[in-house]
This record gives sequence, C-alpha cells and structure tokens, in this order.
Amino acid sequence: MRERTIRLEEEARTLGFSIVGVTAPDPTGHIPLYREWLRRQRHGEMHYLAREGALVRRADLSTTMDGIRSVVAVAHEYYHRDREEQVGDPSRGIIARYARGADYHRVVKKKLLALLEWLRREVPDVRGRAYVDTGPILERDLASRAGLGWFGRNTMLIHPRRGSYFFLGLLLLDTQLERSAPPVDDHCGTCRACLDACPTGALLGRDANGAPIMDARRCISYLSIELRGPVPAELRPLMGNRIFGCDICQEVCPFNARFATETEEPRYAARGPGQRPFGVEPESPSVGSHPGTDFPELVDLMGMNREDWDAFSRGSAIRRAGYEGFLRSVAVAIGNWLSGRDPVPSAAVEALGLALRHESPLVRGHAAWALGRTAAPASRLALAASLETEEDDFVRGELSAALNGSARAD
Repeated sequence: MRERTIRLEEEARTLGFSIVGVTAPDPTGHIPLYREWLRRQRHGEMHYLAREGALVRRADLSTTMDGIRSVVAVAHEYYHRDREEQVGDPSRGIIARYARGADYHRVVKKKLLALLEWLRREVPDVRGRAYVDTGPILERDLASRAGLGWFGRNTMLIHPRRGSYFFLGLLLLDTQLERSAPPVDDHCGTCRACLDACPTGALLGRDANGAPIMDARRCISYLSIELRGPVPAELRPLMGNRIFGCDICQEVCPFNARFATETEEPRYAARGPGQRPFGVEPESPSVGSHPGTDFPELVDLMGMNREDWDAFSRGSAIRRAGYEGFLRSVAVAIGNWLSGRDPVPSAAVEALGLALRHESPLVRGHAAWALGRTAAPASRLALAASLETEEDDFVRGELSAALNGSARAD
C-alpha cells in the first residue's frame, strides 16, 4: 500500500502538481467553528455556504461519496512576478494572479482526472471523484491534514517551502492508500504582516482555538467578486485599483517573499489585448475585443460592452464577477485614481461620463461615486446633467452625494 502511494505521488508530480499528500476521510472537527462564523454573518451574501445540506456534506465526506477510503490532495502553483512599474500605476487595474489566465478549475480538474486514470491502471475497479473548489468540501482542512501546509493568519494554506500561491485539488477514492505525511506545524509565530497590510481590516486574527478568522464582507476579493450589489461606500476608497480579487495578504507573507517561484503552467499566464486564455478555443466567433489581464488600463476596461466582456471573460475565472459587477469594481478603481489628482485625467472623466448612461443602475451609481471623487468642473457637469434625467433611486442617491462632495470625504 505504501509503494502505491509513493508511485501515485510521483505520477502527480509528473502531471505538474508541486505538492501531493494523502489523508484519511475522517470527519472534520472544524464544523463548530464554521457554524459560529456563519452565525456572525461573516460569509456575507454567499448563502450557498450556509445551506444545511452543504454543511452536512462538509462535516462528513461519506455523504459526498459512498465507500470513500482515501483523499489525495494536490497543489498546483500559479505565481507570476509583477513588474514594479505596473504595480505602482493607479491608472491600471490589478487582477489577482490566479485569474489572469485560464480558469484554474478546468486546468486542475483535467490533471486530477488524468491522475485517476493512472490509478485505474493500478487498481482497475477503483472509483474516484475530482473536486476543484466546486463542491461543499473543506479543501484546505483536508489538504492540511494531508501535509500540504498550515492555516496562516490570512486563512490561506501555507507550505513551509512553497508559500501559498497554489490551487488545491482533491481526489476522493474508494481504495485504501497509506497516509503520506503528517500535518505541518503552524509557522506563523508572532508575524502579523497580513493583518497589518489588509486595507479593509478583513483579517481578524485567530480565535481561542487558534483558527484564523476572516470577515468576508470586508475582503476585497469578496467585494469585487461575490458581492452582487453596491460596494459599501466606506470601503470603496480602500479597494485602490484592485478590480478582481486581491493578493495583498499573500504578497506580504514572508514565506511567499522567500519561496514563491514562477509557475511552469503556461495556461496561467496573463493575457494581452484580445487574447483568449492559453489553450481555450472560442465557443463561437467573437466580435468583441478587450485590453487583456496584464494590468489593463482602467479606461479601456470601463468602455467594454457585453460582447467585449464575453471575449474578456471567456474561459476565465473572471466571469464569476459578472459584467455589471466587474464594471462596478472598475468604476471604483477609477474613482480612487482620480482622488486628489491634479490635473484630472480627461479620459477617465469621459469614460465615467459615458458610464452614467450605462444600462445597469449598479454601474451608473458607482460611476457617479467615482466622478464625485474629484471637484473638476467636467465631473460636476456630467453629474448634474445625469441627475436631471436619472430615475433610479439608488443612482440618484449616488449622484446627489457626489455633487455634495460626500465621495471625497474618505
């Protein structure tokens, strides 16, 4: 049994997984902590996390797969180093590294299924199911038990020689494999770099049991991806130019500073203007265009229509934000770029002025807030003209607040 586990680990590494471990499908002890997190409403609008049936499945893997006897956990690294001149340019949007290329769900699952096929040559009647962040399973808990890392204060799984820039995948099996490695001890020590760096205060430290706590409602990743309505006004200035996801708590982690290495997976590379993710064919002839995912210009993103959005998000995790939700985040980023800037970039004001006529009230309202971040005459003219014709109550409120200067009072 040990020899089979060793051969499986070798095959997983051949497929590109940098870390692999095996653990038993024992029930987790995290459910009481998870329920308390839900009770405090820290999951925000992610109601799927609180469904009772999903909680039952998270508590006991046998409710997901009958006859399960082993769990294989794998890590697939995605890190790309940013260029300093891009990072410091507020006119460009920052997309979290994991979403700049092809959708990781497809990439990792395909590799997991290839690993399952290899195992079937060893054990012909084995049954298995592959999961990549797509089911009610506590992936990080299982990966931690399989020796892939410990829970950092930023809630990420951190490996002592790999850092945390990796996707997790799980293979549930009905065959017995020997556990490959013990859990990794907590190496965070007294470090609180991630807590201090989080601009919105989403990271709350550890509870009495040592578990890291996050208030998702304040996390930039949640605000730019999962939240469907308006971003709370007090949090908008804190988002900077992060338009999809956020890497801040990983960027400041000492283990990433020391050990993060460039991924060898070409499908995770950022895309240039008009490019589809590596290896993704179009579902239909595309007539849209887009500025790419490698620190794209905010003004160019703000001008995307639905056809452009389809070309931009096809085959990408970015699609989860939705067209209106993504433009909402872009508008917030432009507003933060405009704040305190003199002279005011005319192209940005023009793009926001056009966004005031967008079909979506969500986009129009955040465009109004963004224009209100500057007292430039062109911004005020656009806001006043829009207020004369706007009928949506939410947008009218944003227009009035912008004209009154409320958006400039951070």
